[in-house]
Amino acid sequence: MSFQPVLPLGGYSGWRFLQQTLAKQQATFSQSAPLQRDTDYFRANISKAKTAADLVNDRRLLKVALGAFGLSDDINAKAFVQKILEGGTMASSALANKLSDKRYASLAFEFGYGNLGARTGLPGFAEEIIGRFQKQVFQEAVGEQNNNLRLALNLQEGVQEIASSTTNTNAQWYSVMGNAPLREVFQTALGLPSSTAAIDVDKQLVLYKERAQAVFGTSKVSDFTDPTRQEKLVRLFLFRSDMQASAASPAAMVLQLLGRSG
Repeated sequence: MSFQPVLPLGGYSGWRFLQQTLAKQQATFSQSAPLQRDTDYFRANISKAKTAADLVNDRRLLKVALGAFGLSDDINAKAFVQKILEGGTMASSALANKLSDKRYASLAFEFGYGNLGARTGLPGFAEEIIGRFQKQVFQEAVGEQNNNLRLALNLQEGVQEIASSTTNTNAQWYSVMGNAPLREVFQTALGLPSSTAAIDVDKQLVLYKERAQAVFGTSKVSDFTDPTRQEKLVRLFLFRSDMQASAASPAAMVLQLLGRSG
């Protein structure tokens, strides 16, 4: 049996414990036999995947490639993944650029098939993807026990990637809204209802910027790369998530019904 993350607490207390033990837990997790087999195979064979077809037709390589970007659920969607990879990201009409979930664009860009050619044989490429894969799989294992802590773990790297990709504030917010895990963290921390996703995207942009300014004193996504502001974001997200869960619990619903009938 592979190592499972140790999460004795939930909420913000659980987050603090996880932060204090993260390096050791991640290292132990990455050394587990199943993960070692996956990463060893990827390291030895990824340079042979010179085309998108090569990659999607090797399930073991594809498992690591998709897992590195949090797209493991697409492991059986070979034709879809191949089209994304072959389309690259250089043309505005590329499929990866049209999808609201920008993780696909990151996948297509990093592998390079549809841009300037495969990057799979470049020095350091395998280790870069393996590092991402190990982090993502660890986060998934955390999520099996507590999905809110998984979302919080994803925040730092997700925000940094967006901030590095563009300096345009509006484009950064659109990227947040197009990344389901990041969206949930920001939406919850900012006190926006889930129904926000159903309104016009430009109106959503206004709401996100206004709420961020009111709560955090900034309307720029790039400012959330600051550790202090990022920690406040996580704290609010976990606090409000716990409040929502408490409000939706059977006991709370009974109390609401009793209050209405009283």
